[in-house]
Amino acid sequence: MSDDNRRAAEAPWIRTRLRTAPGAAVALAVLVLVTAFLAAAFPRAVDAYETKGLRHDILTADPNRSVVEVARPQPGLELPQGQREAEMRGPQLTRVGGELLKALPAPLRADTSSVAYGVRTTRPVVATEPWLPRPDAAPPRLTYAAQLGLREHATLSSGAWPATTGPVTSDSRAVEGAVTEETAAELKVKVGATLAVPTASGETVTVRITGIVAPRDPHGSYWSADPLLRSPSLVPDPASPFPTYFWAGTVLLAEDAAPVLLSTATEPALYWRLPPDPAALTGPDGPRLASVLASLESGPGLLKTREIAGDTAMVRSGLGHIVAANARMREAISPVIAVAALGIASVATVVLLMTGALIGGRRRGELALLRSRGASLRGIGGRLLAETAVTVLPAAALGLLLAVLVVGEGRWWPGTLAAAGTGLLVCLALPLRTTLQHIRPTLHGAREDMVSARPSRRRTVAELTLLVLAVGAVTALLRRGTSTGGGTDLLVSAAPVLVALIAALVLVRLYPLPLRLAARPVARLRGAIGFLSLARAGRASAGGTLPLLALLLALATAAFGGSVVAGIGDARDDAALKAVGADARISGLSERTTLPGPLVRTVKDLDGVENVAPVRVEHSVALPTADVGGTDATGAGASGTGAAGADSAALVGVDPATYARLARATGLPEFPAARLKATGAAAPVPKGAEPGPGRVLPAIASPSVAARLGKEPVAVDTLSGDFKVRIVGVASRAAAVSTAHFLIVNSASLDHGEPTTLFLNGTPDPGKLHAAVGGSGKKYVVQLRSEERERYVNAPMQAGAERIYLAAVVAGAGYALLAVLLSLLQTAPERRTLLARLRTMGLTTGQGRRLLAFEAMPQALLAAVGGLFTGWATIVLLSPGVDLVALALAGVAGSAPDPVPLRTDLWSLGLPAAGVVALAAAVAGVQAWWASRRGSITELRAGDSR
Repeated sequence: MSDDNRRAAEAPWIRTRLRTAPGAAVALAVLVLVTAFLAAAFPRAVDAYETKGLRHDILTADPNRSVVEVARPQPGLELPQGQREAEMRGPQLTRVGGELLKALPAPLRADTSSVAYGVRTTRPVVATEPWLPRPDAAPPRLTYAAQLGLREHATLSSGAWPATTGPVTSDSRAVEGAVTEETAAELKVKVGATLAVPTASGETVTVRITGIVAPRDPHGSYWSADPLLRSPSLVPDPASPFPTYFWAGTVLLAEDAAPVLLSTATEPALYWRLPPDPAALTGPDGPRLASVLASLESGPGLLKTREIAGDTAMVRSGLGHIVAANARMREAISPVIAVAALGIASVATVVLLMTGALIGGRRRGELALLRSRGASLRGIGGRLLAETAVTVLPAAALGLLLAVLVVGEGRWWPGTLAAAGTGLLVCLALPLRTTLQHIRPTLHGAREDMVSARPSRRRTVAELTLLVLAVGAVTALLRRGTSTGGGTDLLVSAAPVLVALIAALVLVRLYPLPLRLAARPVARLRGAIGFLSLARAGRASAGGTLPLLALLLALATAAFGGSVVAGIGDARDDAALKAVGADARISGLSERTTLPGPLVRTVKDLDGVENVAPVRVEHSVALPTADVGGTDATGAGASGTGAAGADSAALVGVDPATYARLARATGLPEFPAARLKATGAAAPVPKGAEPGPGRVLPAIASPSVAARLGKEPVAVDTLSGDFKVRIVGVASRAAAVSTAHFLIVNSASLDHGEPTTLFLNGTPDPGKLHAAVGGSGKKYVVQLRSEERERYVNAPMQAGAERIYLAAVVAGAGYALLAVLLSLLQTAPERRTLLARLRTMGLTTGQGRRLLAFEAMPQALLAAVGGLFTGWATIVLLSPGVDLVALALAGVAGSAPDPVPLRTDLWSLGLPAAGVVALAAAVAGVQAWWASRRGSITELRAGDSR
């Protein structure tokens, strides 16, 4: 037969097959579409959150860190004076800047709207004008800068723009300048004021302030690459033996006035500040960007830069550190994400293979007939391949298109390969599996159940090999975590998959044993339903490893993903609680600011406030060493405690009753409030009386402070009074402070016990709370635990990774339910035939429903219990090697670096497992109901071999 005739014969056959079973074709297409969408969306989603994370880190970094600055000293003295002056004027600076912008190597690109070119002094000038402020009798030190583009980046508040009336040279002795509004306010500068800059020859250059300007974008790179350009600052004098501060600020000269600085001793330098533009950067550009920045700072890029800007030019930028920090976070997150990716990929693969097995099983008789009539394996495989490709390839392409539309930012080729791999797997798996079954003729009716099947030696060797791989993967994960330091280790990331695989193989081997044990007592009962259901469950196909593997993989993946999400949430809740100390916190702007009584009463009366704990906090209280050795309150030896303890601690004055309620509400151990009861010499001193010099206050201390002070009374000097303390208890953590060194006493026993901080428990309305505190003045700050909690979800990389894990939980649960459905559908025709035969023997409809339900329960319970155990075991085994700190807290200033382990989430463990049992029961009930509607004659047709 020619090729044309063969194609003409095949086309009608494919259309006929698709028309004969449109439901199966549509179901397969939908499954492939969803799987291809997930496969293509995953790498695009990873690219998207890595891209957003890199751009976010660059955009939110301080401009003085992210800007790329090219600078060089003033032109050398060996050059003619005219050439030296020309190189410091605007046209030459602009020309060099334009060439530097063009020479930036990809992927580094500059934000041309915020570039800054100019000349600045590198040695500050001591300003001796008497009208300038002197905080500690130290005169200000000013920097002078002639930066291009002042009129485009600022608005004139008063006066006039600084300008030059003629060419400014090194011999000029008068120029014009301007200052920003903040500089003018702090340094008392007014329009018309003059500043003297000494020259090297002993003369002075007079700088007359002609205008005061307001930055249009104060936080942009133009103004913030050098913060003193916008705002002056109080700077400590490093040469003074005492704490002495002086003002440091910048005066903006006219654009072409830079040559006048050549006559001064300020060592002027030329600079070109190029802020990066992250709009075109993507996550995969990170390593290349780091390499480019390293080359610019000390490599071939620096040589090219010097060809443009001069042989003495240097490149300075903190952008490389930003990119490196982003890379460290990405490397910490990627291995954890790989665990979810491999889990979902494995369960999706198994479900697709199960679908192929279901379709192949339904057509086994048809293909056996074709084979008996002379059809070749190649011909059968070709027809199946063509028929499958017509359905699968468009579905995979549509899944890829949906992934591109939903996740719009990411590389195209990883998603394309993933979607193509999904389509190729289905196209090849169904023809191969089906045709391989017909290589040799098989006897009809041969038993293939689990009870009678005996594993072959090959299977035993394969299972032992997988067991060794699983043990090795788990051991490696426990020893070195999810990252190897050089990327993601796929074997380590596949540990949950291997654990689930071993569990499936073990359960399949053990499955017949409980059935045999249960069948013996049930066989003695009068009813036949129990015995028939167990016998039918034991006759399940010996190929049941695949459905069970799919279920265990899906349930383990869902449990692992749920534990990751739960661990992240708990870590963020705990970090927010540590930062605030309670549900809300009210404190003063300074440590010594006390809270007035009316404010405390107003806050206490707000709706939703359950407990108010006034606390007096005094930081950095000097601790003496115990005079005599002994044991501390815990019984530990205190000899030599000075080296083991802390030199200073936070003094916390509390009301014992309210603080005990605060400790309980924040999850701290029970606070021994009775030990701080103010009695005897520690009781409050009557108003107007002088406290006795020998007062000893009971105190509860942290372990380090208790070890330092010992058990004997020790005198401490504080702003709250001078007294002695005796350690009566030890607490590992205090709700009021985040430090590990603290001392808690009764505030009623202090000379000055007014509270400086107020802790609230409950759910007060944030608006009313802010309004109540704001009514008492602007020197009080409100911190809410809910607002602090929101700080940990703003990083795009963390938020994106968390969304991927949420998707893994949902996809794992969905694939688990689909695996149950496919497993039950595979044996549905046999069940319907069984019911039809039993109805001819007197089986009622109710008994038929119970029979199918009882038959499905052993496998469903096996999968559910096995999934629960596998998910729990996976979390327990892998939690020591998985640290979620990069997902939960990385990138947030002030977050604790403590490890964040996995924790078992009951919902992600129990809900999918319960869904498996419920779905199995529901499908069995629907099958029984549908079989009862169809007559026995329909099912028991003449010649039917079922």
